[in-house]
Amino acid sequence: QVQLVESGGGLVQAGGSLRLSCAASGRSVSSYTMGWFRQAPGKEREFVAYISRSAITTYYQVSVKGRFTISRDNAKNTVYLQMNSLKPEDTAVYYCVAGAFSRVGGQYYYTRASEYDVWGQGTQGTVSS
Repeated sequence: QVQLVESGGGLVQAGGSLRLSCAASGRSVSSYTMGWFRQAPGKEREFVAYISRSAITTYYQVSVKGRFTISRDNAKNTVYLQMNSLKPEDTAVYYCVAGAFSRVGGQYYYTRASEYDVWGQGTQGTVSS
């Protein structure tokens, strides 16, 4: 089983950027579709983005598309989330996730938290207005 540790969270002003990293250990991330979820205070956990094992396929929540970019470096066993043009509503704990899906692409999108097998402990990202 892979273990995930997030880093890179912090406090930034609206319009700024943060780059989150997710370092994996125990198993290669190349075996997994990797993603990010987030949870704001008083709200349910929500999907942010995912990237397929080969990085050919990415998918984003509508509210972050064009501002966030997910990427992966399988050689470094690390996944990234570059967040630009941040808004106060992006304030949340961000979780890195791994899913062992047999196929990614087509018309089905893996956006449910229950579909992901492994979760990191989360990193706080705060955007001030």
